[in-house]
Amino acid sequence: QVQLVESGGGLVQPGGSLRLSCAASGIIFSIYDMRWYRQAPGKQRELVAGITREGITNYSDSVKGRFTISRDNARMAVYLQMNSLTPEDTAVYLCRAAQQLGIGMTPRTYWGQGTQVTVSS
Repeated sequence: QVQLVESGGGLVQPGGSLRLSCAASGIIFSIYDMRWYRQAPGKQRELVAGITREGITNYSDSVKGRFTISRDNARMAVYLQMNSLTPEDTAVYLCRAAQQLGIGMTPRTYWGQGTQVTVSS
């Protein structure tokens, strides 16, 4: 059974930091591209950051320079270090694992349940 379990969310003041973790089980983690998304109330789900199985990273413009995504294949985990948080970062943060199956094929994907991040004074 595949599981992605996020942790590390919570309440933090503006300017503060949090480190999110996503622990995977039931998959060959090293062959999956990993992404962090977030969803705020009333808003569409937004891609925050991604890291490929080769370790190539990308970020949305809204978090570039403040957030860092990393992965530890031995621990089967992906992390999101979030610094200089603002109230606009408040959302449920979810991780997604995607296995590329081939050109033109829909990737095999799995989602976690999410962890709440609230940035407020």
